[in-house]
Amino acid sequence: MTKTGFVIANLFRKKTRTTLTLLSVIMAFLLFGLLQAVNVMFNAGADFVGATRVVVQARVSFTQSLPLRILPELEAVPGVEKVMYQQWFGGVVGENQQVFTFAVDPARLHAVYPEYVMPEQQWTAFGQTRTGAIVGRVLADQFKWKVGDKLPLKSSIFPQKNGSKDWAFDIVGIFDGKDEQWQRQTNTVFINYDYFNEANQFGQGAAGIYMLRLANGDVAQSVTEAIDSKYENSPDETKSQTEKDWQAGFVKQIGDIGLLVRWILFAVFFTLLLVVGNTMAQSVRERVPELAVLKTLGFSDTSVLGFVMAEAIALCAIGGLIGLTLATLLGIVIQKVAGAFLPISVDGSVWVAGLVAIVVLSLAVGLLPALRAQRLKIVDALAGR
Repeated sequence: MTKTGFVIANLFRKKTRTTLTLLSVIMAFLLFGLLQAVNVMFNAGADFVGATRVVVQARVSFTQSLPLRILPELEAVPGVEKVMYQQWFGGVVGENQQVFTFAVDPARLHAVYPEYVMPEQQWTAFGQTRTGAIVGRVLADQFKWKVGDKLPLKSSIFPQKNGSKDWAFDIVGIFDGKDEQWQRQTNTVFINYDYFNEANQFGQGAAGIYMLRLANGDVAQSVTEAIDSKYENSPDETKSQTEKDWQAGFVKQIGDIGLLVRWILFAVFFTLLLVVGNTMAQSVRERVPELAVLKTLGFSDTSVLGFVMAEAIALCAIGGLIGLTLATLLGIVIQKVAGAFLPISVDGSVWVAGLVAIVVLSLAVGLLPALRAQRLKIVDALAGR
């Protein structure tokens, strides 16, 4: 029998116990993969947008609009290259399917967000079509939208002047992201601000958020300080911050996702540590005479330690890899079902974290039983002491 066969045989000598423990490990890593993917999803925007854009909103809340008359003043701030404005529309597709929808100036969106890529003719059509709308690739794939389709949207906030909350737009473009990270952000609909501003019943001439594209990230602090000090103690007090900080703060309004995930995973792995640790300790206790025989036959203390550690690693690795694989497959299913609203992906970063967790768990549950087996004295073991 090979050493690998010997380890596997010992691992499954108590098939029921090992199977139940293995299922516990699988479920723990399935949960780990999905939760870690959710954590990555909520932090993705804050991780890669950097500090080359600044968000300006009303000091009280981004739900309170700022007047468009401050636009040239923001453009005049040193270090600011381009400025765009956007108004949250509150779009609803069908009966109650929420979609992220913003009213924007097409040319300004194109200038401030070069990360969104789309054929130039579609950018031109967006600017020239008052009822035009562009949709992100993620949404287009989810709803099977294509250029030329009519896009009926309801607004949960802005009725038209005739009192109807039913709006209709023409899809003139489908935008994508410049890379994989930005492609995940294409879950938005942008509509033409001029048409929205003219047709909506109230709130003309205002925008909820101004996005400022900077010459470089080094001037972000001076820009935010200059803007906030300019409007301090005025009717239009502002709160300015980098896009990275704004996105992180926006996520934290629904809770510190990272903290919640860490505490849940801590509880899961602490329980798993007890379960798998007890399995390994019990397995070694049952085989004390057999381990003594191994040493009698000439196996060194280090070899015996290696056998026990190999069992722990095999148990955690088999369960962990199966669990992460199931999490990856389930993540694909969730993404297809939920679409743009839960674009989770069990990607390489989640797998790296999972592999690290497998190694740590293997050491935690296997080291003490392995050290006990290594220090085992032949005479005491055979005597049952």
